[in-house]
Amino acid sequence: QVQLVESGGGLVQPGGSLRLSCAASGFTFRMYVMSWYRQAPGKERELVAQIGSAGGSTTYANSVKGRFSISRDNAKNRLYLQMNSLRPEDTAVYYCTPPSLPYWGQGTQVTVSY
Repeated sequence: QVQLVESGGGLVQPGGSLRLSCAASGFTFRMYVMSWYRQAPGKERELVAQIGSAGGSTTYANSVKGRFSISRDNAKNRLYLQMNSLRPEDTAVYYCTPPSLPYWGQGTQVTVSY
């Protein structure tokens, strides 16, 4: 079955960095576009970043452009999100998903605070 396991979240001060990972299994990872979404308390889930199946095409939400970088390792079935210059408004649960399939991981909590 499809499994998506996010990790790497935590508590970080404003201006700090985190690297999220997503371990994918149960589908042919290299064939799918992959996305990172996030959901803050009381808000709808929003798209943060997306990457093409071969890794050559990326898109970002305006709010994270220039600070976040999405990447993937198809040999390891892994998706990554490097987050720099973190802000309190980046606080959310972060999820990875292949947007064309109805599967989500459990998410990883990112909290940006002093």
